[in-house]
Amino acid sequence: MDRNEIAARTSSLLSALRADRPLVQTITNFVSMDAAANVLLALGAAPAMVHSPEESGEFMRHAGALVVNIGTLSKLWVEGGEAAAAAARMLGKPWVLDPVGVGATKFRNEAVARFLRHRPTVIRGNASEIMAAARVAGLTGDTATPRGVDSANSTDEALASARWLARNSFCTVAATGAVDVVTDGARVVRLANGHELMTRVTALGCALTAVVAAFAAVESDSFVATVAALATYGVVGEMAADAASRPGSYRVAFIDALDAVTGDDIEKRLKVISP
Repeated sequence: MDRNEIAARTSSLLSALRADRPLVQTITNFVSMDAAANVLLALGAAPAMVHSPEESGEFMRHAGALVVNIGTLSKLWVEGGEAAAAAARMLGKPWVLDPVGVGATKFRNEAVARFLRHRPTVIRGNASEIMAAARVAGLTGDTATPRGVDSANSTDEALASARWLARNSFCTVAATGAVDVVTDGARVVRLANGHELMTRVTALGCALTAVVAAFAAVESDSFVATVAALATYGVVGEMAADAASRPGSYRVAFIDALDAVTGDDIEKRLKVISP
C-alpha cells in the first residue's frame, strides 16, 4: 500500500464507519473506560462496556467487534474477556487484543497466553508489549522491557517480533510509537503522524485499540482496517495539537478533532514512511 492508496482507503473506511456506527464491545481497564467510550462516540462508532463473564460472551451477538485490554487485570476480567473472545471467534466477528504491560508479571503473561489461544484478529501494543507478547507466544531471543504503558523499545526494534507474532498467530500486529508499524507478517506499513502530547494524556493509547476494532468492524481485511485506524488517529493527534498546547486542553481538542476529521484532512496530512 502506497501513500495514495492508504489515504483513499482510510477516507472510504472512515465514511463507512460513520454510516454504519458499529457497536464495539469494549473490555478495557478502569483508567481508559471513559476515554475509550468518548473516543468511539466522537469518531462515529458506539461503545458497550460489557465485561462481566456472566454476560460478555452472550453480548457479542449484538456487537460488531470486540476489544480486550488487560490493563487493570483480575481473574474475573480474564474470564469475561475469554468468554467474549471465544464468542467473537465463533460468530466470525473481529476482536482486538491490547496486551498492556505484558512481560511485567507471570499472571499477565499467562493471561496473554490464554487470549492468544482465541486467535485475536489484531494485536495492538507499544513496541515493548509487542516484543513481550511474541516471547509469550514462543519467540526466543528478544529483550523487551515492560515499562507500564510506556515503551522501552522503538517500533523498528519490534518489527521482527511483530512479523513473527503476526505469522504465528495468524493476525495483524500493530506496534505503535513515534512511528507506527503495522504488519500481517508479509505486508508492512510505517506511519509517522501523531504528536508528543498524545503520550501525556492517559488512556489515549488504550482508546486507539478501540478505534482499531471499530475500523475492523467495517473492513474484513484486518491489515487495511488497522492501517486506516492508525492513520486516522495520528492525523487527529496533529489536528488536536493545532488547537491545544497543554495536556488538559489537548484531551478535549483530541475528541473534538475526532468528530471533525475528514478524508481531506487525511489526504493532506498523512505521513507514510517508505520501507
